[in-house]
Amino acid sequence: MAIRSILFISLAVAIMAIPIAEAQLGGLISGLLGSINVKGIVFCTLDGNIGINGTATPVFPNALVQLQCGNGDVVSTTTTNSAGVFGFVLDPLQMLLSSLITNCSVVVKTPLSTCNVNLPSVGGLQSPLKYVGDTVLGLLNIANLIPSGFRLIPGLAN
Repeated sequence: MAIRSILFISLAVAIMAIPIAEAQLGGLISGLLGSINVKGIVFCTLDGNIGINGTATPVFPNALVQLQCGNGDVVSTTTTNSAGVFGFVLDPLQMLLSSLITNCSVVVKTPLSTCNVNLPSVGGLQSPLKYVGDTVLGLLNIANLIPSGFRLIPGLAN
């Protein structure tokens, strides 16, 4: 019984110390208990965005999507699903949120002509990132980022 009491008290003290430890470690603990989620939908349009005036807009399935930072360094790669949806989950200890927003972009490497022969076969879509808030799941904090708007970059190598 005494061992259980000691373990319970030790656990309670450790939990109460988390906010103090986090402040002293500059957010390291929240990094251990969090992630960064980048997700979006790529549409099969000249600018990769949804159409206007409520028109049906086809999605871009099976498109190669990269998260690129700096001078085109590829941080992560994925493929859109059948609904045109892509997603990246990043470790906040390896990628700073502020750096992602200011220095990174989502790049669609698959030519647009793959989803519609009337669209360009050269170039690619690119979008900067936008922070849209956090999702909290218990102790887990997830920072959410989305593309802020794709545009066709003619010289973007496929």
